[in-house]
Amino acid sequence: MATLDLQGVRKVFGATVALEELSLAVKSGELVSLLGPSGCGKTTALRIVAGFEAPTAGDLLVDGKDFIGVPAAKRNMGMVFQAYSLFPNMTARQNVEFGMRMRKVPRDKCRKRAEELLGLVGLAERIGNYPHELSGGQQQRVALARALAIEPAILLLDEPLSALDAKVRVELRQQIRGVQTRLGITTLYVTHDQEEALSISDRIAVMSQGNLEQIGAPADIYRSPRTEFVANFVGLMNGFEGRLQSADIVLVGTAERPIRVAETNGCSPGDRVMVMIRPESIELRELVDGAAPPEGAFEGKVLMHTFLGSVTRVSLSCDLGDLVADEPSLRALTMPPDTRVAVRVDPVGVRMLKR
Repeated sequence: MATLDLQGVRKVFGATVALEELSLAVKSGELVSLLGPSGCGKTTALRIVAGFEAPTAGDLLVDGKDFIGVPAAKRNMGMVFQAYSLFPNMTARQNVEFGMRMRKVPRDKCRKRAEELLGLVGLAERIGNYPHELSGGQQQRVALARALAIEPAILLLDEPLSALDAKVRVELRQQIRGVQTRLGITTLYVTHDQEEALSISDRIAVMSQGNLEQIGAPADIYRSPRTEFVANFVGLMNGFEGRLQSADIVLVGTAERPIRVAETNGCSPGDRVMVMIRPESIELRELVDGAAPPEGAFEGKVLMHTFLGSVTRVSLSCDLGDLVADEPSLRALTMPPDTRVAVRVDPVGVRMLKR
């Protein structure tokens, strides 16, 4: 279990700045995900850690030792790619044994460890199968076992689940997390999938255009985004311009509707703010017989539904503008389009950033 430190790492390709002074510390045994859209620099950062790219500037430390200039083959890091990259003419066991044999590990130890790891990833019964005889998810499990076989100090995963279907992705990400936790291996995980990062990470580093926007525990990233980019990239967010009127009231939208807030996030009365509200922080109730909204709520009209199973996403118009709310499906489906509704916002779910 090693520590990993990137200190002011910068990478330039010609006139393109891929990384702008990235600083990131990964603790021993921790799983940190680099999350961001395509082109944000997350894979470049991973390749620098792996030794496939040299940084333009900055330091890379593993257990406090300088790794700049150390060849990839001597870094003792396991790598799992988006493509499975298995040898087609080797069985699952032979693929897992390969790295160990290159390191001159005795044959009996190679065999034993390969069998243990394939059992750990749930492939004990497929040990003699060739890649073409395995599903995509099974092939990626073999690739994971192969990366772990050399007992790496750090495990690196580059979009390992993006080529798999949705159900297999969920199953395999849980298995990856289980194996990582059981072995206690320091892991850097690259993904563009917010749900994936939220579900498996100890911490998430959200990246945009080569910069680190925010790093923190998944719940903190989701509940307390520090920038508009993070708020909009991690989960769905309703965003409106507003003005903080007092310590617990913000005036939102062109109609300046008053909404209570639980925290001001460093904003002061009079500040122009970006008001952000998660869909699950909005509660809807049908208004019948011309009734007015109760105190603390305002009126809206249902536009459409998006059924998501136990939850239905309701699009509506109101004094704030257009917004979306996530409601339990049993209740949401009783409010068809054109239904008048009372809209109530939970103060705890309101986040503000100074404009």
